Amino acid sequence: MKLYEFGPTRSIRVRWTLQELGLDFEAVTVNLVKGAHREPAFLTINPAGKVPVLADGDLVISESVAIVLYLAEKYADRGLTPTSLAAKGRFYQWLLFAATELEQPLWRISRHTALYPEPLRLPADIELAREDFLSMGRITEVHLRDHQYVVGNAVTIADFVLAYTLDWAGEVGLLEDFPACRTYVERMYARPRAATRIGPALASLAPD
Repeated sequence: MKLYEFGPTRSIRVRWTLQELGLDFEAVTVNLVKGAHREPAFLTINPAGKVPVLADGDLVISESVAIVLYLAEKYADRGLTPTSLAAKGRFYQWLLFAATELEQPLWRISRHTALYPEPLRLPADIELAREDFLSMGRITEVHLRDHQYVVGNAVTIADFVLAYTLDWAGEVGLLEDFPACRTYVERMYARPRAATRIGPALASLAPD
């Protein structure tokens, strides 16, 4: 397997899953800062010009949640996906909740603080996005007060997706009032095979 990744991005979710599964893989850094994602060689792999991308033989998959779902299903015997239909329903619910209700406000904040050119940034949307996140974050906080893992009694890829998303929220100061979320993030990233957190990954990009 080959993972096309870039440090602090959602590549973390895929690297984490690969490491938890104990799989050998080749890591290929696609330096977004230097524009490597826009080079023709990479665009032949993912025309959207985004990471992560997983190549498993002739199969090439993009979108981090799709990739981790594929890996969990391919290695279902490793236990990173639930087995019962009811548990799978909750599992899919939380995967999509993290990717839509929690992640999308964070993307809006990132776009309007750093990614868009200055003239296109809308400070008002940052505040709206913060409120959108906080309303959904409260739901997550209540759930995590009584649950060690997102679904069931063992870790699944839903935990890697959610922990990364909440870590991102912490980086932009949105977890101050959510102690259960903060504890959950710390616990997940304390796992022996966890990937690097966003903060250290960002710090590693800084010039010496």
